[in-house]
Amino acid sequence: MYTSVVGSFPFEIKSPEHAKDKFLNIIGKYDPYKLAIKDIVISQLNAGIDIVSDGQVRDDMVATFTKNIPGFIYEQNSSVIVSKIKPAPYEITTNDIKFAKNVLNNHINENDDKGIKGIITGPSTLVYSSRIESFYKNKDDAIIDLAKSLRLEIEAIDKLGVKYIQIDEPFLSTGMVNLATASKAIKILSSGIKTPIAIHVCGNLTEIFEKLINFKVDIIDCEFAGNDYNLKLLEDNGKNLKNKTIGFGCLDTTLNKVDDYDKVKSLVKKAIDVVGPDNLILDPDCGLRKMDKDIAIKKLELLSNIKKEFN
Repeated sequence: MYTSVVGSFPFEIKSPEHAKDKFLNIIGKYDPYKLAIKDIVISQLNAGIDIVSDGQVRDDMVATFTKNIPGFIYEQNSSVIVSKIKPAPYEITTNDIKFAKNVLNNHINENDDKGIKGIITGPSTLVYSSRIESFYKNKDDAIIDLAKSLRLEIEAIDKLGVKYIQIDEPFLSTGMVNLATASKAIKILSSGIKTPIAIHVCGNLTEIFEKLINFKVDIIDCEFAGNDYNLKLLEDNGKNLKNKTIGFGCLDTTLNKVDDYDKVKSLVKKAIDVVGPDNLILDPDCGLRKMDKDIAIKKLELLSNIKKEFN
């Protein structure tokens, strides 16, 4: 059993403190986000998390990709598809992953079973978060082209030695997305990739869970603390998971307070009864960015302590 985070984390941008950074700031080459990433990785490690993230600090989950992928423009805080979607001319997330991994390696012992995950926003969510202005007559075609574009990002992350690569697809639970198209897009992204692939879908999964567990991924990550329906779905479909690992969201990220220890422990016990401890990754329901930082850390500490009880 591992502990992880879904992705985003509270942070603050700090002014440069050291002479070198101050000089880089003067010449326009100072990167303020690196200090934030370092602080996030260390905070997660200190809280006892096994698989950390870089905190997704540079932009929101949509803009991070649509600002950098040909075929999109970003205007008035929204993404618009204006031409055929093509691969980005550069890697979008790998520099931050590499930096975060270096921070992690400098703060753990050689034999510690710790690591970092790579995270991308999935093609269905990106397309359904955007307005189609031209070229595409339907969203399904745009999703497939975007999957082919994002495939290069997945291949780049695959070379970095991360624990797993997470594809965020929150829109799948809305009922708006053609699940056959979504599944085809995920297959484009995951086929032939050596690193385990996860899909994160939040919300009520009543209408999609039986199909979701057949997607070509190794890890299904969902929310269970804030959604009682999903736990029943897990219990009813436990025999059909085909050795998939479950990312078990057991911290309620809608609450800016520390969860009740016994309630979380009870949830985890139910998950263990269904899939066993070796097929579980304990994490929050969703990202933690909207939390107060001290609350987010205490939530993760609670998660780590519960894992220790069961291990």
